[in-house]
Amino acid sequence: MADTQGTEIDPVKAMASAGEMAENMAMAQKLAQEAWALYTKKHSGDEIEADPDPFNIMPALADLQKNMVENPDHVVETAIDLWSRQAMLWTNTIAAMGGVETKPVKGLENADKDRRFKGEAWQSNAAFSYLKQSYLLASSVMRDSVGRLDSELPENERMKLEFFTDRFVEAMSPSNVFAMNPEVMKTTAEENGANVVRGMKQMLKDMKRGDGELLISQTDMEAFEVGRNIAVTPGKVVYQNDLIQLIQYTPTTEKVYARPLLIAPPWINKFYILDLNEQKSFIRWIVAQGYTVFVISWVNPTPGGVERDFEDYISEGFYKAVDAVLEETGQKSVNAVGYCIGGTMLSCALAHMAQHGDKRVNSATFFTAQADFEKAGELKVFVDDKSLEQMKKDGEKSGGVLSAQEMAQAFNMMRGNELIWNYVINNYYLGKEPTAFDLLYWNADSTRMPAKCHISYLRDFYRDNALSQGNLRMMDTDLDLGKIKTPIYSICAKEDHIAPAESVLRTMKLFGSPVRFIVGGSGHIAGVVNPPREDKPKYQYWTNETKKEDWPETIEKWLENAEETPGSWWPDYDKWLSKKSGKKVAAREPGATLGTIEDAPGSYVRVRSDNPVDDE
Repeated sequence: MADTQGTEIDPVKAMASAGEMAENMAMAQKLAQEAWALYTKKHSGDEIEADPDPFNIMPALADLQKNMVENPDHVVETAIDLWSRQAMLWTNTIAAMGGVETKPVKGLENADKDRRFKGEAWQSNAAFSYLKQSYLLASSVMRDSVGRLDSELPENERMKLEFFTDRFVEAMSPSNVFAMNPEVMKTTAEENGANVVRGMKQMLKDMKRGDGELLISQTDMEAFEVGRNIAVTPGKVVYQNDLIQLIQYTPTTEKVYARPLLIAPPWINKFYILDLNEQKSFIRWIVAQGYTVFVISWVNPTPGGVERDFEDYISEGFYKAVDAVLEETGQKSVNAVGYCIGGTMLSCALAHMAQHGDKRVNSATFFTAQADFEKAGELKVFVDDKSLEQMKKDGEKSGGVLSAQEMAQAFNMMRGNELIWNYVINNYYLGKEPTAFDLLYWNADSTRMPAKCHISYLRDFYRDNALSQGNLRMMDTDLDLGKIKTPIYSICAKEDHIAPAESVLRTMKLFGSPVRFIVGGSGHIAGVVNPPREDKPKYQYWTNETKKEDWPETIEKWLENAEETPGSWWPDYDKWLSKKSGKKVAAREPGATLGTIEDAPGSYVRVRSDNPVDDE
């Protein structure tokens, strides 16, 4: 017996391979049934039928359809353009099979650079190459068509349509389909389906970890442990209440600046993004520059606990931390840092303090933080009246908290190719174990959200943009960012999709303070966590010495007159912060006044949202 190429085939081995394949497929099916059973058990008690439009996109689709009816010429032109280019692509494919060199079809000039199709078969195999290019052509036309047709729609509907069009296009990639991915098919044939069994075992494990929901593993969750090989900068918890633990870090210099530094990280994620490991720890580095550093570690709220609103995070969180820091150090003011939503909170706190003559904060630093949400980016597509009402119902049903998994899923959707489909292929199709990566471990170690607080945050800031317009009242005070005179250092990130650079620029214009504004390379995390490297700088940052009152309206215009500096922005920050930190004094050991409660990183940060045992 011979195959189509004339190679002799051993019938015994062929039968054995077929038997092994059949056995593996049967095992994979059994594992799939177990995973499905977990899902149905999770949802069997649901009293309300699933919402057919959970993201409230139907009104925008109806408006788009109306626009298409009113603009038939555009629809026809788009269809003709697509099919003419598809025809040219087919002609090119036939010619290439005959060895004839062709020019790429319009819109496919960079097709070979798409990371989803980096496998050799996508380039050399005519069928897979055609499949790839046909998909890329259709998706490009779909995006362009929606972008043209929705231009007259309200901005919120336009953003929602374009966002979910992108998500649909990503999902439809042939690389995501088991039987259309050449690497998956090759691996399955070579391993007789053993990869599928491993993949289904991984899926079942993820279903169990998600308590009946698919919680995709992006890294080896067993490779890290908070306090053992991640978040290990030495320090002590010196204060706590039911909302925060306050960590004071052990000094590494004989002298420190007199004025302490207090960092308020976001409570949507855990603080140790600033303390991943010795090489990537902003906390460790800033301590080594001679600062007395304190960090707030927020509680991971559990169902049935005390309901907290946004004001509580200021009064019972930030303000209590400030008081504790001043008592511990004997100083009259702190330098404060706010990261992401921690920066939004800091903006509100500063506006409240300004109205009451409170001078406990000497300077403020904002890491990728917004107070003006007019240009807040893709997260706005998840915020409308319907979604807020659904969150309220979910919170009531879940004991006052919102699921950490649902929050994480929203962020993952914003980078679907990298944070969802990449792992579906790697983990479930190819049956590979995810690699150990501390950043992705942190990303998976998400927190629940207090429903009352989060709903007010989305309503007041994302939907109403009330703070920037002077329409927000907190703690019996009308907040006015223009009354803040505290010196400010602000970094945004050029490729940030959570706090877009344009949004941060608009925010900084609202303060009545002098502002040092810089733009970092990369995105929301890497733009901030960009340590100095002795070998090769990874990213860069931009500075612009133009006076604040002369800043242009757009970040693009601001960058035109900016100076690019390779490497980390941290030394620039140290230079600025040192001038706001007073004279040097003897280094302070943690808890000299307040006493110590436990070692850093404390117990609050160890509570996981994907482990029910931790909630008992």
